[in-house]
Amino acid sequence: MNIKFSQIEITEKEIVLDLFKEAAMKIAKMNIDHWQYWKNPPLERIEWLEEGIRNKEFYFIKNTDSTTIGMVRILKEDLLYWGKQKEKSLYIHSLVVKDKYAGKGVGKSILEQIKNEAKKSNCKYLRLDADSNNPKLCSYYEKQGFDKVGVKELPLSTNNLYQKELK
Repeated sequence: MNIKFSQIEITEKEIVLDLFKEAAMKIAKMNIDHWQYWKNPPLERIEWLEEGIRNKEFYFIKNTDSTTIGMVRILKEDLLYWGKQKEKSLYIHSLVVKDKYAGKGVGKSILEQIKNEAKKSNCKYLRLDADSNNPKLCSYYEKQGFDKVGVKELPLSTNNLYQKELK
């Protein structure tokens, strides 16, 4: 699938919030308690989002006709989930694909494109986390070649830590 990444600007924050809300509602229908705070996000989540946009870490995923089909946050460091690491890595967060594009290989294409960028930047790993209460998501990342390497307990969730070695 042909996709492109487009830097998200602070003026597009409401679009991002809508994508998070849509994802939270879809997850709730699966009876999974994950991301439910995005239905009515607390100030700390909004500040987290704004910080990521200001740091140029959030990207819209667009198809060939420039329709937004999802979003992702890409970080060079993830102290909250991973702590200080020695190996150069890219960290993926907040990967959202709009429901109407789900099951069409979009997620796989996004991960592949980020992997290629990480390789160009001489990263050793591509890393991400997934809420341990969402077995479908955890299984998806494992099918994409990520290995579970740990667990991170946070106040709102318990997350599995995954990484893929880049060769």
